[in-house]
Amino acid sequence: MTKNRPIHLLCSQIGMILLVFMTPTVMQAGEFPIADRVVIEKAVRKLHLMQNGKAFRTFKIALGIRPVGDKKKEGDFKTPEGSYYLGGRNQRSDFFLSIHVSYPNAADLREASQTGNDPGGAIMIHGQPNVPTRSEAYYRTQDWTNGCIAVSNSDMIDIWLMTGENTPIEIRP
Repeated sequence: MTKNRPIHLLCSQIGMILLVFMTPTVMQAGEFPIADRVVIEKAVRKLHLMQNGKAFRTFKIALGIRPVGDKKKEGDFKTPEGSYYLGGRNQRSDFFLSIHVSYPNAADLREASQTGNDPGGAIMIHGQPNVPTRSEAYYRTQDWTNGCIAVSNSDMIDIWLMTGENTPIEIRP
């Protein structure tokens, strides 16, 4: 929540966003490559922005604190596996920007219903916590989310600018 963030963190985030939008570059805003698909490879901790079947950008990621296996229920700390879409964007999340992943899909809901579990939700691609509770090195080297896909703040800006709503995302083991 904004009211609970230290002012220096807010100023830092605002400054970073202004820097991105005010820095003169060779590319114009409409010239950024836009991904037609996102591929997550959990085993190697990589997020690929794809265009015409080829990766044009790759980012290092952190996953849920129990990354091996598919998400089956709320609170299992696993990152889901399967085919989804990118949805709503939140500039005011508890993390530096976030993009919603459409988990659970129909198959996830069916499986959860058959096993009597709540599949959970609120799976996002996001940056670092706005109010960190651990060192920067921890967030950079460990799987630390509740099941989301985390990247550095600078990588999150790139992903934010190079993806659109309803972009397919495939999350592989």
